[in-house]
Amino acid sequence: MSDSKIQKPYPDVPQQPNFPEIERRILDCWRRDGTFERSVEGRPAGEAGENEFVFYDGPPFANGLPHFGHLLTGFVKDIVPRYQTLRGRRVERRFGWDCHGLPV
Repeated sequence: MSDSKIQKPYPDVPQQPNFPEIERRILDCWRRDGTFERSVEGRPAGEAGENEFVFYDGPPFANGLPHFGHLLTGFVKDIVPRYQTLRGRRVERRFGWDCHGLPV
């Protein structure tokens, strides 16, 4: 059976997708539609900020050159604000201080 006779479930999806091009189109669409801004506006802070969640993140490589451990902690630190966002809270991510107490 030739490839031309095989029915594909999603004929518009190329077999060799160009991921950088797909990402560019998606980001352009999000910019044009204001997707991120609308998602933040859709989560009100509430009276006296009771629906806000502020996540302070420290510098990524305060203890030497980047290594696998930095990836692991980066993933873990990303879970907390994402979980709070999924719960409907307005989440702000702020970078904290370096190991000497100086602003980063």
